[in-house]
Amino acid sequence: MNRFLLAILICAMPGFALGQGNKEAEKIVGHVFKPKTVEATKERINSLKLPDGFDIEVFADQLGKPRMMAVTQDGKVYVTRRAGDVYLLSDDNKDGKAEVKKKVLQLDKVHGLDIKDDWLYMVTVNEVYRARINKNGDLGKPEKIMSDLPDGGQHANRTLAFGPEGKLYISIGSTCNACDETREESATLVVADPKDWSREVYAKGLRNTIGFDWEPNTRDLYGMDHGIDWLGDEQQKEELNKLVKGGNYGWPYIYGEGHHNPADEPPHNMTYEEYAKKVTNPVKTYTAHSSPLDMLFYTGEQFPEEYRNDAIVTFHGSWNREKAVGYKVIRINFKDGKPAEATDLVTGFLVNNDKEQFGRVTGLAMLPDGSLLISDDANGVIYRLSYSGS
Repeated sequence: MNRFLLAILICAMPGFALGQGNKEAEKIVGHVFKPKTVEATKERINSLKLPDGFDIEVFADQLGKPRMMAVTQDGKVYVTRRAGDVYLLSDDNKDGKAEVKKKVLQLDKVHGLDIKDDWLYMVTVNEVYRARINKNGDLGKPEKIMSDLPDGGQHANRTLAFGPEGKLYISIGSTCNACDETREESATLVVADPKDWSREVYAKGLRNTIGFDWEPNTRDLYGMDHGIDWLGDEQQKEELNKLVKGGNYGWPYIYGEGHHNPADEPPHNMTYEEYAKKVTNPVKTYTAHSSPLDMLFYTGEQFPEEYRNDAIVTFHGSWNREKAVGYKVIRINFKDGKPAEATDLVTGFLVNNDKEQFGRVTGLAMLPDGSLLISDDANGVIYRLSYSGS
């Protein structure tokens, strides 16, 4: 097991004590601890903890490092892999397991994807492509529709999704943990018009909002943003933001409920207090370093009625705190279109007193029957979460 302690001494800065206003030098202690990956055996999978009435099974395995997924109306599943390709999975006999499993496209550093009008849209670090979906699930020749997204740096995993009004939204993570970016589109969510694929910054100050989706009733856009590393085990917490056009969500200068990041001073000689007035705080926060990966609002009819229009989020899991957190799927209950309490949906991937793990959950997708697919890029598994009520 690889574990070591990293102590960081932050020099004195006016108004700083993790955002609370202490002018004395502040010592921040960080840790690196990566739970060892162990096999996803049948016994371990059977030990996963679920709400009553839910079942989980392997939909597909031996997939290397599967990440993001998209599903057609007839149930064909497209999944991107770290190997730089797109796989097609299909459960033709409807037994809850994919009989078809084949590579349909090779595309370097492909990550996020979405489906619209029989086209599969895919994003790499710098480009956006689309390919026609054939009746048998194979893809036509990919067509490049954008080629000038900013370089990735530390956060190169782009995601994309079409909004309710038909425009294409693309999440572009920051190039660093915390720094002054040199490209306007870095650390933002951009939106592109399908008429000519011209784009503009929709929201900024977002360190790495991989998972985002629209609340089905209000059509408000929400996204899960990754917190800054090396501010300690309990800071910065992961953020659920309500994303609005023109919004500034603080990174890298302001985080959480107005806390100041001591390593980066606001631009144009602004004070932290002045910059904080320009920032929209998160609507909810969650345990620091949980690493949110994907988020979707559940709109199916298989799960109990109280799950309808709730947000489902994967927490990929920590590597930089003393005690491992994340490694699970949660449900955020939305009441009257607004986020309320969060509860665990799938847990138990951490084993052996949290020193080992057999699943780092990543992508989410809903099948036509209302069951939920959950990808794991540690053991190459895609799980199917279903509800029988028994």
